[in-house]
Amino acid sequence: MSNKNGLPYEGIRVVEFTHMVMGPTCGMILADLGAEVIKVEPIDGDKTRNLLGSGAGFFPMFNRNKKSIAVDMKTPEGMELIHKLIATADVVSENFKPSTMAKLGLDYETLKKTHPKLIYVSHKGFLPGLYDHRTALDEVVQMMGGLAYMTGPEDRPLRAGTSVNDIMGGIFGAIGVMAALRQRELTGEGQEIQSALFENNVFLVGQHMMQYAVTGNAAKPMPSRISAWAIYDVFEVAEGEKIFLAVVTDTQWKIFCDVFGFADLYADPHLKLNNQRVQARPSLIPEIKKRLAGFSAKEITTIFEMNGLPFAPITRPEQLFEDPHLIATGGLAPITLTDGPKAGTQTTTPLMPLMMNGKRLGVRLNPPKSGEQTPDILAELGYSADQINRLSSDGIVA
Repeated sequence: MSNKNGLPYEGIRVVEFTHMVMGPTCGMILADLGAEVIKVEPIDGDKTRNLLGSGAGFFPMFNRNKKSIAVDMKTPEGMELIHKLIATADVVSENFKPSTMAKLGLDYETLKKTHPKLIYVSHKGFLPGLYDHRTALDEVVQMMGGLAYMTGPEDRPLRAGTSVNDIMGGIFGAIGVMAALRQRELTGEGQEIQSALFENNVFLVGQHMMQYAVTGNAAKPMPSRISAWAIYDVFEVAEGEKIFLAVVTDTQWKIFCDVFGFADLYADPHLKLNNQRVQARPSLIPEIKKRLAGFSAKEITTIFEMNGLPFAPITRPEQLFEDPHLIATGGLAPITLTDGPKAGTQTTTPLMPLMMNGKRLGVRLNPPKSGEQTPDILAELGYSADQINRLSSDGIVA
């Protein structure tokens, strides 16, 4: 059957036992690409829904385009329901401690005996090995994996400003699922996929590892690194505004000097080539900062944009809701919040950063309320209305 106008994973069912960020990210990606993702929640709902502070955005960001079923998995009836649901699945996704799913009889080794075509993706702190007994968090692996060292100033490790390993770990989990689905087409067999925070972090700092392998010089943290380019900094300009500016090629250096009238700098034979300018940074950067101090950020933005020079305003995340490019290109899609003090209100959410057939992959379903699709899913599994009502009144489903 042709899927010419549909999404690539329409017809694929994913049953996910996930919370927080890593596992839900995997499911979100597959859901955005068309898969039917059914989120299995505890009877009182995923606790991620009620996080405060920096965790308040986790649930609405990573659970769009999913359905929710709330089940008491501590009961025989609840587990019977879960097994019926898994029997309909192409993919099972989970991100709990290694022993959790095994205790429930929902680990891959158990499920593959009766579901040999099942693809099973686990999101963990570490891949199997010396560390796999440890409890990991994004910040833990950033510290032990070199990312916090590279982000902060000397002797002051600093975690990155978002859940980079959780999010990318979920992305790699989804990539693994995609590859396994393709392999299943060829072999008819499923397999287990494993993705992990620590190994993801090591992949992220791999360029710095290879810098050492190539040069014999250890990479310095970003605030004190030896830049590959002479002008590649945040500059404070008129009225205390800040703007990031970059001049990364010899051609851009000529343009920069021409448009700002810095003929004397361009004429300096010690500044002709990028590597010369890099070596001259201790004196060159203060000089450039002094010369640009009287310009407003808006003036510099206009000049840089007109002449194809790299620049960036210093933007806070909440300001991105009003970003004209994102608004004009459909990079933000409307959703309705389902939890928290603003439940029921509409906002927008960032979409995946890709296009297919000239279109962004949008929001088909709002982040679900806990158990929102329970009755429909149970009916599809063959439960009668009376059975569904009984399971609900007995507190086995919600």
